Amino acid sequence: MKFETYSIAGEDVTIPRPESYADCRELIRSDHFRHNGRRDGFLRIWLGSLSRTSMGFCFWFRLSQHKGWMYPLTRFMLRRYKKRYGIMIPPRTRIGYGLSFQHTFGIIVNPKAIIGNNVTLSQMTTIGSNSDEGCAHIGDNVYVGPGVCMVDRVDIGSGSCIGAGAVVTRDIPPRSTAAGVPARVISPETHPEYIRHPWPLAQNNA
Repeated sequence: MKFETYSIAGEDVTIPRPESYADCRELIRSDHFRHNGRRDGFLRIWLGSLSRTSMGFCFWFRLSQHKGWMYPLTRFMLRRYKKRYGIMIPPRTRIGYGLSFQHTFGIIVNPKAIIGNNVTLSQMTTIGSNSDEGCAHIGDNVYVGPGVCMVDRVDIGSGSCIGAGAVVTRDIPPRSTAAGVPARVISPETHPEYIRHPWPLAQNNA
């Protein structure tokens, strides 16, 4: 596994970049743990992905991040999720360990976005850009509520919480809660309980 470090809202965030299918399997296991809180075998994870949309998308998205012999199949499966559920997250998008979806419908992410570890995305979320300046950079352990829109290059600090329906047009500091249109910090506290079953990072990034 290759690791890339980004400075997001003044803090370093290290994100894995798979270089083999073994690396992809590790990321799939981390996503499964976020969804279920269990460290199951890969066969059980695959069987579970057949009946749970959120885990099914994660399964094929992670495999699509390595351009090996399965790449045509993984791209085909991602197109199916796009048509059926409106999930548009390109394989080249940088996403850390433990991706989780609150509900899986209408989620659009620009390929230039950087999404940290143990991030939860909710339904009807758009992370986009109207310029060449890039897209949102999201830190670790961030909860993004339903109907959130992140516009252009903004930093979402680690440990923060973005309330439902927020339109984020400016940076959000770490470990705070933001909401509104446009989004602003409404509390210096956050909601760590929203990040269920966080994947332990120390043992993976050491």
